[in-house]
Amino acid sequence: MATAKKAAKKAAKKPAAKKAPAKKVAAKKPVAKKVVAKKAPAKKAAAKKAPAKKAAVKKAPAKKRTPNPAFMKPLTPSAALAAVIGNTPMPRTEVTKKIWVYIKKHGLQDHANKRNINADDKLRAIFGKAQASMFELGGLMNKHLS
Repeated sequence: MATAKKAAKKAAKKPAAKKAPAKKVAAKKPVAKKVVAKKAPAKKAAAKKAPAKKAAVKKAPAKKRTPNPAFMKPLTPSAALAAVIGNTPMPRTEVTKKIWVYIKKHGLQDHANKRNINADDKLRAIFGKAQASMFELGGLMNKHLS
């Protein structure tokens, strides 16, 4: 009897559960099936085996790169260029380095635009103008080498 009273009290405390409204089911339309191409599982297996082959193969040490002989051919500078770098025959690469040493030593690089070189009297004879771009430097220098 005690249990029947407790159950009656619990039922009285809880409000009655509401029923959900009935949902209307829309008629289903037939859907066209998509054809999916199957991938070959062999590719995955081959990809896993590739690193094992790379580990087994030892690479020979890389050979030291040799410079192009045309760049290393000693060339004689003109009188105007000799006033800046000296009159001994030297390769184009060394001539470029010596010109940059001269530019840095005399502070001839433009302060506002570092790509430009302000020519002094010696460089004006080489450049043919008061200011030259660092990208023009090689072409202007080659005119004075033979």
